[in-house]
Amino acid sequence: MKKVIIAIHGLGNKPSKEQLHKWGRMAIKEGIDNLGAKVKLPEFELVYWADLIYDKPQTVAVKDKESPYFLDEVYTKAPKNYKVEPHEIRQKFQDYFKLLAYKVFLKKDYHLRYAFVSQKLIHKYFYELEVYFEGDSDFQSDFNYQVKQEIIRRLSETLKKHKNDKVMLIAHSMGSIIAYDVLSFVAQQSSIDTFITMGAPLGAPFVMSRIAAHSKSTYGQIKLQTPEVVQKHWYNFSDIRDKIALDYKLSDDFAPNCKGVKVVDKLVTNNYVMNGIANPHKSFGYLRVPEFTNMLVDFINDNQA
Repeated sequence: MKKVIIAIHGLGNKPSKEQLHKWGRMAIKEGIDNLGAKVKLPEFELVYWADLIYDKPQTVAVKDKESPYFLDEVYTKAPKNYKVEPHEIRQKFQDYFKLLAYKVFLKKDYHLRYAFVSQKLIHKYFYELEVYFEGDSDFQSDFNYQVKQEIIRRLSETLKKHKNDKVMLIAHSMGSIIAYDVLSFVAQQSSIDTFITMGAPLGAPFVMSRIAAHSKSTYGQIKLQTPEVVQKHWYNFSDIRDKIALDYKLSDDFAPNCKGVKVVDKLVTNNYVMNGIANPHKSFGYLRVPEFTNMLVDFINDNQA
């Protein structure tokens, strides 16, 4: 059985598909080299959807920093002697904030309190997420509806193409929401050996409320759990400094599936730095952390069907 890595990107405009694919593969290879593992990287396929929202990709040729086509973060190797201060206090604060946020914003049935707060936040800071969420519209001529359906189609068709392969699906940032939707509600005939989420906002109250609503409309009951199509593993990687993945502990929120596959949370250090500025949410940093590389090596070396 052939092994395949499928990745789906997250928020924001991106460089071209070819460039992002190349850099993603380089980041994964960097992690393998750093670990000293003697494995061959399997086929790597990128599900790209930024072109559905932006008419042109980002490029270093654009110098205007306010332009959506300005590319300020390229792939670069990890800095040497990268140091991270202890984050015990931050971790305790985020644990407390999670409990408070759930108490304030989520009812016991997962209905959202103060929904207008989330709507304003998404509208102001997360345009792509707003388009995707509003794609639930019944108006098929609506731009948001068409974008969402095409995003879902691209991931679903890619999974269908590899239905006879052993698949590791990597979802970064907003890509984790898309992947969870597709695995849970669309491509239910798929088979995913290992599901990887990185910098995922899946634990945010407004995301959980939406998942609960979709699961109830699909199954007649609320099912916040590992998608049934995940066969062996769901690993969730977060850097405690990642502002998109403020809830780094998804194991508290998602139950195991019928196969007993439960999300395993991994706190890691995302060492991406560009021009002296750290970005602990960047996909390139997550793709080379040793914790992920170890999971990848196990996937590559696993010869069980």
